[in-house]
Amino acid sequence: MLTELQDFWRDLDSRTRLTAGYVLIALLVLFLAWSALAGRTAALERKRHAREAVLKELLPLKFAYRTAKQSADMLTGRMASVRPDDSVAKVIDEIGIKGKGVKISPVKGEERAGMIEDAADVKIDGVTANEAINLIYRLEKGGRPVLVKKANLRVRFDDPSRLDLALTVALLKPAPGQRK
Repeated sequence: MLTELQDFWRDLDSRTRLTAGYVLIALLVLFLAWSALAGRTAALERKRHAREAVLKELLPLKFAYRTAKQSADMLTGRMASVRPDDSVAKVIDEIGIKGKGVKISPVKGEERAGMIEDAADVKIDGVTANEAINLIYRLEKGGRPVLVKKANLRVRFDDPSRLDLALTVALLKPAPGQRK
């Protein structure tokens, strides 16, 4: 078979051999270019898959970071609104519980990372369920950083539609060295 191919090649005139050689060279260059492009495409495809995997890991982290940053920024803004003379009693008075039996007794607060808790036990007699929920909501979502650590609702025996509310509330204040 090989000898027949050699004989066939020798029998061709020089111009046809030259054209056939150019065609073979062009095919060889085409195959080499195709191979190089396929290798480059495969490398880019591997890089894309690696970046997609990293992106899949980073998207939840990005969401968690933005949520934490938003929460921290909100707390920073609320901490900036706290004045040194603020207290739990002042915050409760500003909410406006009128005509109710309100008793506020200070409790020892904790010191957390860069914050001091000004804590108090608050007892409010004769509130409706709606008033109790509104009070807790205003405390937690108000302009100052207030934590409701404990809430206890008791139904009154003399009027079942009224409740006695006992709260342990802490007002967060920046530690003396932390104020900007």
